[in-house]
Amino acid sequence: MNSIAIALGMMTLICNAETDWVELIPEGKLDAFKKASPKFVWTDKVSLDGAKQNKLVAGKDKGAILFNNNEGLPDLVTKESWGDHEIHLEFLVAKGSNSGLKMHTLYEVQIFDSFGKTNLTGSDCGGVYPRWELKPAFTYIDKGIPPSKNACKPAGEWQTLDITFIAPRFDEAGNKVKNARLPKVLLNGELIHDNVELLTPTGNNFKLKEKTKAPILIQVDHGPVAFKNIKVRELQK
Repeated sequence: MNSIAIALGMMTLICNAETDWVELIPEGKLDAFKKASPKFVWTDKVSLDGAKQNKLVAGKDKGAILFNNNEGLPDLVTKESWGDHEIHLEFLVAKGSNSGLKMHTLYEVQIFDSFGKTNLTGSDCGGVYPRWELKPAFTYIDKGIPPSKNACKPAGEWQTLDITFIAPRFDEAGNKVKNARLPKVLLNGELIHDNVELLTPTGNNFKLKEKTKAPILIQVDHGPVAFKNIKVRELQK
């Protein structure tokens, strides 16, 4: 094969890879999610609310940014189930705000205002969230898996999260033979997880049944947060 043919082949692969992406929040639409609240705001810009750094304010015009300043809104759960996949999202949080992305609705990578922190845990931005139990009292069982570095930007700035997720594997009898993994997680373009094994689901989901395919959950009920350009694609096995 000559160099021109090789180059054309590479271009085809790149184009095909790009067309595999599925936009989860195309402008003005939440059709990808189950029972999405109509109280979300679509706007063209978001910023910190002046002296109220723990709140966000939306622009006056409509746009491609999904905005939530109401902590009571229900989480966004995709209608479609995903197996091994890559997901990209851009987010902006208020001071002290908290969100998260849960692959298979079970394994959470934390979104949090962690700018400037040095002693990181799984509760910080980009961390794999700790396991916890609610009874007899709310108690963390572990510290989760902290990011390898603090790549978090200050509250009020747009940030990017890129996750590659590999689902657990099961034998014919349904017994788990391989744990779920995060081969790569990037926060703002910096590698924060490198081939991390997820022994169980996170949070209070650690006792729930794992699957090879399940929906994606975006947490929106813990504080002011804005999202844009959320996209996902299935990986070929």
